[in-house]
Amino acid sequence: MTKTILAFGDSLTFGARADGPERHEKTNRWPVVLQKTLGADYDVIAEGLNGRTTVFSDPKAAYARAACDVLPTLLHSHQPLDLVVIMLGTNDVMVAEKSSRAATHGMARLIETIRHHPYWGGASVPRILVVAPPACIADAAGQNTERDMVETSKLAAGYAALAQDYGCSFFDAGSVAKAALPDGVHLDAMGSRSIGTALAPVVQAIVER
Repeated sequence: MTKTILAFGDSLTFGARADGPERHEKTNRWPVVLQKTLGADYDVIAEGLNGRTTVFSDPKAAYARAACDVLPTLLHSHQPLDLVVIMLGTNDVMVAEKSSRAATHGMARLIETIRHHPYWGGASVPRILVVAPPACIADAAGQNTERDMVETSKLAAGYAALAQDYGCSFFDAGSVAKAALPDGVHLDAMGSRSIGTALAPVVQAIVER
């Protein structure tokens, strides 16, 4: 039976490039690479959105940026799901100007949402893989602050502890990819592909155990 994976994230999942407003080619987006690496027995659904946070809304945005506002709908429309992969937090720090601790609390709320959603038809609660995004680095324009770099670098430790507390799986994307220049936030093609490739055995181990 096909295993269904929801890849839920922000612009890193959407495929935004570090060198401009365009998206990476589909073959370079990590959810697509994950799908290709896993093969036909898996269905990876990409749900990435630029500017998405865990729980922090932007009243000026023309669309819902807070993951907590849209996740229940996605869980319902894509069920049954075997696994939800969540990679968020960068925008909590850099756009919403919150701390890594606040992002971790926001991630906890998303875990609770997945665990307690009213799935229909006897669908089981999907397993959860929390992914820490690579930390931002100093950018060519000098816009990324020292605070941005420090707080995004703390996400991995916070998420690792959270995953342990909640009995979820954890992966540090910063262990296989780094933010790229010129913007110092997004990934180059190699970094995006590296995340998709590295996640494949992690995902297999989770859903097949």
